[in-house]
Formats: sequence, structure tokens, C-alpha cells
Amino acid sequence: MAKIKTLTEFITDQQALNPGAKGDLSRLLNDIAIASKIVHREINKAGLVDILGEVGQENVQGESVKKLDLYANDQFIAAFKSGGECAAVASEEDEDIVILDGLNSQNGKYLVSIDPLDGSSNIDVNISVGTIFAVLQRKDTNKTVTKEEFFVAGKEQVAAGYVIYGSSTMLVYTTGNGVNGFTLDPSIGEFCLSHPNIQTPVIGEIYSINEANLNTMSKGVKKYVSFCQQLDDNKNRTHTARFMGSLVADFHRNLLKGGIYIYPKTTAAPLGRLRLLYECAPLAWIAEEAGGKATDGTQRILDIVPTDLHQRTPYFIGSTQMVEKAESYMNE
Repeated sequence: MAKIKTLTEFITDQQALNPGAKGDLSRLLNDIAIASKIVHREINKAGLVDILGEVGQENVQGESVKKLDLYANDQFIAAFKSGGECAAVASEEDEDIVILDGLNSQNGKYLVSIDPLDGSSNIDVNISVGTIFAVLQRKDTNKTVTKEEFFVAGKEQVAAGYVIYGSSTMLVYTTGNGVNGFTLDPSIGEFCLSHPNIQTPVIGEIYSINEANLNTMSKGVKKYVSFCQQLDDNKNRTHTARFMGSLVADFHRNLLKGGIYIYPKTTAAPLGRLRLLYECAPLAWIAEEAGGKATDGTQRILDIVPTDLHQRTPYFIGSTQMVEKAESYMNE
């Protein structure tokens, strides 16, 4: 059997390849891994304890907060505070940034934006959910953190990734040197390298969109969906529709198999629905590092500079040729 390489070993090896690395980012990534293991544990026993369902309040997005949303948010913030590498967090669950007061946090070199539990409405019915995160490096660690430090284009991220809690739990991340995936082995409590150097197919057959909203979408989106529904000369379908309502789950499947995920603007959400800072930008960088593409229909996601912590955007992400085909309809 080939030697198993754990996430910690992989991060250490990558750090050794960079003579200027001091290990700060490596420790932050390990903090994320530790918190995700705790969240994994609670999700796996969610039906056995009182952490399912809603807590009777809404988050800043106007969405019902699930008990596990708050639990996951608390665990990641606690891990960042304990680690001391992160100065502040922008979370889906908090209206403003959370400035950390850990032992070394005031001088932390990094900022983290995070969706602690994406797709949490699916927990009750046992559908995969996930965590999405992005890491930015502070330009000045001698001043008090402000939310404006988060308002930089996604191309300035220094790390981005997601954790998917499904039939197995996987952590997938990039620091700009490709995309690698690690599967959690519960028997030893370690993430182990299972998907090295992920490359997404340049074209696929899967299109992921909530077709129930199709009549509220633009003509360009309708035309692209119509294109995907066309039959070939032998009356066989050319594409297949898959939509789970969990961004991480849909993205992960399409990343590995080839496909496109679309959440465009609608009449009910004229600015789009997904959040740029902690959902769209980190996954966009992963997609690009794996050979894919991510846009808002016309503009590269990683070039957009946010002006609000919870800014929304239309989203087209996946296999390059499929995204470009969709863009061609949007630009007609």
C-alpha cells in the first residue's frame, strides 16, 4: 500500500518548498481542519442530540438560523481565537466582523471570511452540507482591524477551501499551487490526501440550477437552459440536471465530474442570492486553480471588489467551456 499522507504532513511539505514561509498560514489551515472535525462529529450525531432545527431567529441574510449554524460558527471562531493567526472573521452568521481577542490575535496576520455551514436547511433530511472559507493577508498588523480590510478582490486571497460533510467528510483547498482534497479517516481522526492535484473536466454534462425559478430569470439564462435540454441527432439527451440546493455539494460534484452551477439574478433577487465574500470568491479560486471558470455572467468573480460584507452576486461556475457557453447567451 502507498504511504498515507495526512493534511498536516502535506501542509508541512508545502511550507518547506517556500523558503520564506514562517508557518503562520499552515497553522491557520490546521485550525480550520480541527474545527471542521468537531463540526463533522456533531453533524454525524445530529439525529441523536438536540442540535437539529431552528433557534427561532434570523441571521443578517434574513434566513432562519439553524442550531448547527450557530454551533459551527462558534467552533470556527473559537479555533481561530485559540490559534492566534487570525485577527478577525467575517461570517455569514454575524452582521459585522468579529474581532478576535485571543492571546496573539491582535497581531494576527490573516483575516478569514467563512460560511460556517452552507446548505444547513438540508441537515434534517441527510443531504450533504459544507463549510466554505477564504483567507486574506493583512497589509498592516499594527492597526485595529476594520471591515474595510475585507473589501479586496478575490484574486488577493492567500488560501481558500471548503469542507463537505457527506457520505465521507472531505477538505479541499488551494493556496495558489493547485487544488488538493483530503478525506477524513474517522478511525485515526486525520484528513488524508485522497484527491491530489484536482483538475476539473473542461466540459461536462451536468447543469445545476433551480429550474423552479426559471421564469423569474433573464432571457439569456433561459436560452442556456433550453440549450442544455436539447436532444442530439439520436434523440438522446446532451446534458443532465442535478441540483441539491446545497452549494458545496453541487460544486463538489461538478468539480470532480464536470459541470456548471448557476445561481443568476432573479426578479426576487435582482443582485443575485449567493454571497461574494465567503461563498463565491473562495469557490471561484478553487475552480480556476482546477482549470475551471467563475463569473457573474459577464465579469470574472475574482476581479470583483466587494463593498459590503454580505454582498450578493449572480454566479456561474464550473467547467470552462460550459461557463463560456452560458456567458455567450448572457452577452447576446
